[in-house]
Amino acid sequence: MKSLFVSESCKDTQIHDFHPQSWLQVERGKLSKPSSCSFSSIESLIKIVEPPILPLFKPIDYVKILAQIHEELENCQPNEKSNLYLLQFHVFQGLNETKLLKRSLHSALKHSTTVHEKIIYGNWLRYEKRGEEFLTELLESCGKSSNELDSINVGSEIPIRPAEPVKQGLQSVDSSRNQNQIVSFQIRGEKIMCERGKIANLSIPFHTMLNGPFTESNQEVIDLSQNHISPAGMRAVANYSRNNSLDKGLSVEILLEILVFANKFCCERLKEACDRKLASFVFSFQEAIELLICAIEENTRVLQVSCLQVILRELPACLTDDQIVKIFSNLNREQRSIVLGQASFPFYCLLSEVSLNTDPKSEKTLNFLEKLVESSFSDFQKQIACHKLGCVRLLRKEYEEAVRAFNAGLDAGHVYSTAGLARVDFIKGDKASAYERMTSVISSHQPLGWMFLERSLYTEKENENRIEDLNKATELDPTLTYPYMYRSINLLKTENPKLALEEINRILGFKTSLQCLELRFCLHLTLENYESALCDLHAILTLSPEYLMVGGRVAGVKIATLLGGYVEKWSLADCWMNLYERWSGVDDVGSLSVVYRMIEGESDGLKSVLYFRQSLLLLRLNCPEAAMRSLQLARSHSSADHERLVYEGWLLYDTGHCNEALKKAEESISLQRSFEAFFLKAYVLADSGTDSSCSVSCIELLEEALKCPSDRLRKGQALNNLGGVYLDCEKIDLASDCYTNALKIRHTRAHQGLARVHFLKNKRSAAFEEMSELIRKARSNASAYEKRSEYGEREQTMKDLEVVSRLDPLRVYPYRYRAAVLMDSHKEKEAIEELTRAIAFKADLYLLHLRAAFHEHIGDLQSALRDCRAALSLDPNHQEMLELHKRVYDQETVGGFETM
Repeated sequence: MKSLFVSESCKDTQIHDFHPQSWLQVERGKLSKPSSCSFSSIESLIKIVEPPILPLFKPIDYVKILAQIHEELENCQPNEKSNLYLLQFHVFQGLNETKLLKRSLHSALKHSTTVHEKIIYGNWLRYEKRGEEFLTELLESCGKSSNELDSINVGSEIPIRPAEPVKQGLQSVDSSRNQNQIVSFQIRGEKIMCERGKIANLSIPFHTMLNGPFTESNQEVIDLSQNHISPAGMRAVANYSRNNSLDKGLSVEILLEILVFANKFCCERLKEACDRKLASFVFSFQEAIELLICAIEENTRVLQVSCLQVILRELPACLTDDQIVKIFSNLNREQRSIVLGQASFPFYCLLSEVSLNTDPKSEKTLNFLEKLVESSFSDFQKQIACHKLGCVRLLRKEYEEAVRAFNAGLDAGHVYSTAGLARVDFIKGDKASAYERMTSVISSHQPLGWMFLERSLYTEKENENRIEDLNKATELDPTLTYPYMYRSINLLKTENPKLALEEINRILGFKTSLQCLELRFCLHLTLENYESALCDLHAILTLSPEYLMVGGRVAGVKIATLLGGYVEKWSLADCWMNLYERWSGVDDVGSLSVVYRMIEGESDGLKSVLYFRQSLLLLRLNCPEAAMRSLQLARSHSSADHERLVYEGWLLYDTGHCNEALKKAEESISLQRSFEAFFLKAYVLADSGTDSSCSVSCIELLEEALKCPSDRLRKGQALNNLGGVYLDCEKIDLASDCYTNALKIRHTRAHQGLARVHFLKNKRSAAFEEMSELIRKARSNASAYEKRSEYGEREQTMKDLEVVSRLDPLRVYPYRYRAAVLMDSHKEKEAIEELTRAIAFKADLYLLHLRAAFHEHIGDLQSALRDCRAALSLDPNHQEMLELHKRVYDQETVGGFETM
């Protein structure tokens, strides 16, 4: 959503108008050297747009909200749980926690109590897991059925309504005399004979007509030609009245006639039978559309839900159908309660989510969000719905309507909606009001990074004050990309390209952002470093093959082809040598570029191996979706069954199916003993096993892997892993040999293992020096500084951890260590503040666990309980957290009773 939903003034958060003249030649298929760029004209060369107001739920204190949800889940009724998990989903979405938000959807599905909820959450999960359809095939090949998101039997989920007997006390003629009489219904000149009593028992209107004080009660032939039913339909009604079941083989057209007829004459049992029979005909998307219209008109429960299920299974494609969009956009409150039951809010949440991701400015997105607002009842629901609506109104330049929506969100308690109001003020030319709004928010609430980022856009002294606010934004939330990009370009304007490069490298050191990579690409071009520029472009295209550059005008692939003419051509041997150098130097982006070149120039022979290497690098860069895509490409390009099985094993392992991954590894080994098959089996076994026998097996498997042919990159990794297993088994000398041998083939990360060996031999200074060597060699070395901190004196440890926080502020160990040191020094307030600073931008179990323990230590049991509950929202099964929660809860409860 973030890449598609942008501010109103631009198409995407990308660099715009890179070079108004030279880049026009790129569009024509030529590339003039970017050296014609001058620093004095840089403002016209590179521009970034202001950050968008995101359509996300961003509470001021997400910890408080998660804790509140956890507490309500403990005490609420079963039918309330799915809505609470949906709220939890929106909290995690605002925190960009992809795995956690999917888990929340799973929980919402698991605790759904109505068929509507089950269908909505089931298909929402299917949508979130699009691209993972291959898993079903892989699991089935292992003998495991993946039926979690299969279609449900709607009829069995909706109980049959008990039939109400037709009242016999109505005013009538001698009904007993009429019970066995035959009555004929004339339709289009054809007479259908029926038993008067049987037809009368279908409904009160029929009973009254045939036995009451009406002319028809004495007629033997009654004309029903004006009731839109055919002779065939009426014969089916007659048969139903006798047998209490519909004939087999009735067509959809006849069933629809009977349904309308049953509704008109209030034949509830007949209607129910038609409803369920018609539902059994809903298979295709087109059938679902046609029958849904009728189902809504005739108010049929089972048919409506069956159609809904088939339609939602086609997300997102179904929302390109105008008829479907019209139906869902025009449901009034009464129709929503019939079609969707009590699940209107999650339904329109799903539709608006899909529509925001595909076409945020569209009329359908607007319509779905308006329905979402109408379906909102709680304050949290109003915050979510109104803010999203405000964002879309802003994007569509409907400013008055945007203000109304943002104000409604703010009135419900969503402070982030103030940013939307400030942005509208700014667009209307009232910069001072925008600045005042954000200043008021900063002074009234716990300061957060987005507040200072937003205010920076409205400062009077654009350079000085804006940089000050952006620096504060980075201090409070170092994950925000805009401040780094702005500062980098600002440095470039002052003719400091190297400092500009250092600034953008700060965030790229811990966060792989397409926009930041694109900016760095431009900076490298400015410095005439075409090799590095191409390297970043290759990384961009690996992450997003269809990426558009130059303000979204030119395909990145085209620029890469043109820029390739300005760098040295590499042979296959050159590529392997460069890959070896960059892999050894822990230069993951550089390694990605080499692999990209090799894939481009390689025939199918080695592509599977290269795509596999690509997936490993992407995992290191914390890009799991791109890594999964590369693994699938490795599988599709594999030329041998034993090779394909290995890639299938990794796909299963990476999606949490360890046992099935082991089966694939074993099957591959049975076909051919290979390094990758033994390595996979050892890796999965080490991760899933806990006893000593697993360690013995891992050693044997890795030793077998090392006997098989492979290149030094992979053998170095196997030696490093083998050393780790030996250390776990307390075989220190064998571990030392493994790490030493790994270093001989330049597996740089083995320095870390060897440092551990020195430490276990009481050679702390040698361990420190070993990690210093890794720091010197590795391009990405935040983890090396963190590991070295374990081997230095306290003063050096604190220095190393400060470096870690600067290089990668998402690493939580430094905050925990500093907080523990402060706590030991009886500086409780400062210790808690240190943890709070990190928790504000990173939802982490261990940070919350430690802060909860600190709160318990100083007697603040309410705050401790809040942190426990929020932490358990992140991991409900964490044993230590559960124990702390129970202890704090018991203390707080006892304290509460004593106070009363």
